[in-house]
Amino acid sequence: MTMLSSKAGTKGVPRAARERQVLAAATEEFGRHGYEATTVAAIATRVGVTKPLVHQYFGSKQDLYLACVNPVGDRLLAAIRAAMAEHDAVAPPTPLRVLHALFTALDGQRVAWFVLYDPTLPPDSEAAHRAAYYRDAIDDLAATGTADLLHTAGTSDSLDADALKHAWRGLCTALVLWWINHPDQSPDAMTRRCARLSRASQIILAADDDST
Repeated sequence: MTMLSSKAGTKGVPRAARERQVLAAATEEFGRHGYEATTVAAIATRVGVTKPLVHQYFGSKQDLYLACVNPVGDRLLAAIRAAMAEHDAVAPPTPLRVLHALFTALDGQRVAWFVLYDPTLPPDSEAAHRAAYYRDAIDDLAATGTADLLHTAGTSDSLDADALKHAWRGLCTALVLWWINHPDQSPDAMTRRCARLSRASQIILAADDDST
């Protein structure tokens, strides 16, 4: 009986390269279809390998999900933290820096955002807990950022801060979803679009204030 080499995958592809292919395919499947609807068989077919090979490399479906969510979550957290830590006087406002960081971190696999924000993860599973860890960490950063914005605007109402944090999360999700449906838009183009929308919304809200 011939055993697979620990350094090689099928058809002469080195194991490390094959693992990267599987993780990329799995991230795409989980992001597009959700955990519940994604099957290991579909991931294997997408890569062109057998289902047993995927299990051999990564274990169970949940293990494979964890292998996807960890690098996605780490990459997003690192990008957001770096954007929030930037204090260049000529840099764009913090919200635009964070959005640009998100778009840049997700470029090449935009649906990875929805690997974290997946409502179909089994309750109380390790997968659900791990995704919640990253979502909570992102929310904590958002809470810090929105509190700073409100403080600059002259208010420290805790309910305002909580509402703005939730609105920010929804905005990011909506923008990523729109971006997925417009693959020609680069991270820089998306950031410029967000800047225009921000200016337009300020004008609209100011007009509403004048009319009341």
